[in-house]
Amino acid sequence: MLKSLSKSSTMLKSLCLGLAVLLGVALEANGVFMLVSPANWYFAVPGVTATGPFNQHLLRDIGLIFVLIGGAFLAGAARPQLRVLLWFAPTIWLFGHALFHFWEVAVGIGSPSDIPRDFPDVTLPALIGVVLTAWAWRTSPRTASLE
Repeated sequence: MLKSLSKSSTMLKSLCLGLAVLLGVALEANGVFMLVSPANWYFAVPGVTATGPFNQHLLRDIGLIFVLIGGAFLAGAARPQLRVLLWFAPTIWLFGHALFHFWEVAVGIGSPSDIPRDFPDVTLPALIGVVLTAWAWRTSPRTASLE
C-alpha cells in the first residue's frame, strides 16, 4: 500500500511540475509575442480588437507581465523551496485578470459569448495556477510538517 501511495505521489508531482512548465512556457511565449510583434498579437488573438484601439505601449507592458509570470512558473518548477511564493504571486494576477473579464461581461462591457471564447487563454491559466499553487502549498515542507 505504501508503495502504491508513493507511486501515486510521484505521478502527481510529475504531472504538476509538467503542467507548471507547460504553463510557464505558454505564458513566456505569449509575452515574447506581445513584446516582439504587438500589432500581430493584437490582430491574431480573438476578441482583442473589440477591447479598444491598438496601443503598442500597453501591449508591451502586458507582454512584460506575461514574461515575468511565465518565468515565475518555470522557476517554481525548478526551485521547490520557493515554489509556493513563485506560483502564488503570478496566480493572483492571472486570477484577477480572469475576474476582470467576467466583470466586463457582468457590467455590459462585454458579451456573454466572450466567456467561452476567452476561457482557454484567460480563465484556464488562472485555474491551473490555483491548482498548482494549492498543490505546492500542500506539499511544501513547512505545511507538510504542520500535520
